[in-house]
Amino acid sequence: MSFLKDVMEDIHAAVERDPAARNGFEILLCYPGIHALIAHKVARKFHNIGFKLLARFISQVARFFTGIEIHPGATIGRRCFIDHGMAVVIGETAEIGDDVTIYQAVTLGGTGKDKGKRHPTIGNNVVISSGAKVLGPLNIGDNSKIGAGAVVLQDVPPECTVVGVPGRIVRNAGKKVEDNLDQINLPDPIMHEMECLRRRIITLEEELRKKEE
Repeated sequence: MSFLKDVMEDIHAAVERDPAARNGFEILLCYPGIHALIAHKVARKFHNIGFKLLARFISQVARFFTGIEIHPGATIGRRCFIDHGMAVVIGETAEIGDDVTIYQAVTLGGTGKDKGKRHPTIGNNVVISSGAKVLGPLNIGDNSKIGAGAVVLQDVPPECTVVGVPGRIVRNAGKKVEDNLDQINLPDPIMHEMECLRRRIITLEEELRKKEE
């Protein structure tokens, strides 16, 4: 009964957070994120009772059909929503809290040098935008946002917004963000880098002109 309840909560979370979702039946039938989470619940049960090869096989079958790889050892909380999901990777010792939203091409991975706890711990009500990489045994605080394409290598306090490569905190309001799905108003790291490049070009042109004079 707990398994069915968890699945229904995941489906309801998708209905609430995806404006394109029309109903729960469509999500159950068509959303690979839901399929991957269902497979993970089964794989994790086998993993926890010692059938680790079978658990890993189930996770790899799910990866083949959904494009989402979740290690059976990963811990995922309630009402997780993986939107689109292609190329999402969640490592063995990753821990994900409740009400987390993950977009496509996100990696919750290791750095290759850690042992034991190697993957991130994600708090509750966190949004991880498309293409973001959260690497190593770090902590992402509750109600935080990770911007698209960010590479996070250090702990993030609660209620912060992180963008860029490497990831840097650009918002820490000290209060809960009301709309966790608003990705439009995040600072654009690409435009920031372009502006830095433009200023550098202007500086070099001025130096060249002075030398020619």
